[in-house]
This record gives sequence, C-alpha cells and structure tokens, in this order.
Amino acid sequence: MAKNVSLASVDQKLAMAKRCSHEGVVAGAKAAVIATVATAIPTFACGKKSPWARANLNPTAKALIVSTAAGMAYFIVADKTILATARQNSFKQG
Repeated sequence: MAKNVSLASVDQKLAMAKRCSHEGVVAGAKAAVIATVATAIPTFACGKKSPWARANLNPTAKALIVSTAAGMAYFIVADKTILATARQNSFKQG
C-alpha cells in the first residue's frame, strides 16, 4: 500500500532538512573557532614555559592538539544542533 506523497510536502521537508543542516554547520564553525582559540593559547604557552613540553612537543604535535579540539567541537556542536532543530521541527509538524 503506497502512500500518495505530494511533491510540495517532499520539497518542504527537503528545505527544512537543508535549513537544519545549515544551522548545524554555522553553530559547529563557531564552536570550532572558539575551541581553536581556547586550546591554542595554553598549548603554545605551555610549549614556551614547560621544559617537558619544549622537549617533547614539536610544532606538529601542537598543531595536532589544536586541530583535534577544533574538530571535536565542530562535530559535537553541529550534531547536537541538527538533532535539536530536527526535534523542534518534528514537534511543530506532528
């Protein structure tokens, strides 16, 4: 038993999905910028002050620490934003 689905409702759902994902991308990018600054400052300051960090953390390791924190922040915030927006829209529809 196939349901009759109008093209307008499919287009509306597609537009809503694009809006949800766009909001997630914007929120994730903001979080990544904040995480980059929040981890870069202590990482590079520690590299200057701490003898252990100076001896064991080369520039590649420092960049890896900063980029990992930024990547995690991006994906976590984007995922949570997309899910929250989708949940909010599903309550509005149903």
